[in-house]
Amino acid sequence: MKTTAIALFSGGLDSILAVEVIRRQGIDVHGVMIKTPFFGDDRVFATARSIDLPLTVLDITDEYLTMLRNPRYGYGKNMNPCIDCHALMIRKAGDLMTQRGDGFIVTGEVLGQRPKSQNKQSLAIVEKQSGYPGYVLRPLSARLLPETIPEQQGIVDRDKLLDIQGRSRRRQLDLAREWGVAGYDTPAGGCRLTDPAYVARLRDVFEHQDAVTARDAESLKVGRHLRLDEDTKIVVGRKKSDNEVIEQLFTEDDVLMTVRDYPGPTTLIPQGGSTEGIREAAAVTVFYSDAPAERSVAVVVKNGRGESVVYEQAARRESVMEHLITSH
Repeated sequence: MKTTAIALFSGGLDSILAVEVIRRQGIDVHGVMIKTPFFGDDRVFATARSIDLPLTVLDITDEYLTMLRNPRYGYGKNMNPCIDCHALMIRKAGDLMTQRGDGFIVTGEVLGQRPKSQNKQSLAIVEKQSGYPGYVLRPLSARLLPETIPEQQGIVDRDKLLDIQGRSRRRQLDLAREWGVAGYDTPAGGCRLTDPAYVARLRDVFEHQDAVTARDAESLKVGRHLRLDEDTKIVVGRKKSDNEVIEQLFTEDDVLMTVRDYPGPTTLIPQGGSTEGIREAAAVTVFYSDAPAERSVAVVVKNGRGESVVYEQAARRESVMEHLITSH
C-alpha cells in the first residue's frame, strides 16, 4: 500500500516547498490548515488550489485558548507561545494523520529561522510534546536533524531532503524560481499574538474573565477597547467595517449602542452592563461621534429585550484616554 503524508500548511513559501520536496519522491500529500482567531486565513485555500493540494481545516480555538492561559514553555516577546503552539498544531495534525491512515507529518519549519523556537532543542521538544516522536519530518532542514521513522523505513530518501538553516530566504527563493512556485503569501498574515496592541487587549480579557471564548478573541481585532470598570469593557468602532463586525458580534446578552442623529461608531458592551456603565459607554460613544461636544444627544441602546434611548454629552477626553486599553 502506498504511503501518504499529511502536511501542516500555512500558504507560505516554506510550507509549499516542504510539500513539493515530499511530492518529488512520489508521495501524495494532504494539507491541513490549523485555524484559531490568532492565525489561519482563508487565502490559504487559493494557495492550496494553485498547487493542487487537498486541504482540511482544523479549528482548534477552544483547546488553544486553554493552552494560551498557561503555556508550559512560556511566551515569546509578546504573548506568543511558540513551542506549545507548534506542539499542539503537530498533535492535531498527527491525530488527523492517524484517522486518515497517513504515514507521517510534514512541516515547513527551518532550523534556526526563529532562533528561540526553531533551534534543535526546541524542535525536539515540540516533536516530543506533540505525541508523535519520530513521525515529524521537516524536509527543508531534515539532513541537519535526526533521522525520522519514514527515513529509517526507506519510505523517504534522506539524500533528497534539504539542509537549509538560518534566517536567510535565499535558498527558498532560488528553489521557488527553479520549481516554478508562485503566488505564495506570508504565512496566514502572521500571528496576532506577536502584535503588542492585540496582546494588551487579550491580557485584559484574561485578567477580567474566567472563561474566554472565540468571540472574545475575534472582538479584539476591531475598534477601540476601553475598560470602564472591573466588570465593564466596551468595544467602539473606528470605521464602517468595524461597526459592521461589531453588529455581527452582538448577542442578546450584550448591549449595542449608536448615536441617533449624528454619524458615529457602533459600541458593544459584551455581556451587558449596569445602568451607570451603560451611561458611561454612551458618553464615550458620543465622544467618538460627530455630535457637538457640549450638547446632550440621543443614544440608541439595544439589548435582548429591545431598544431604549438615553441622552448623554460626550465624555471628557481625559477620561476616555484613561480607560483606553493600550500596549505599554
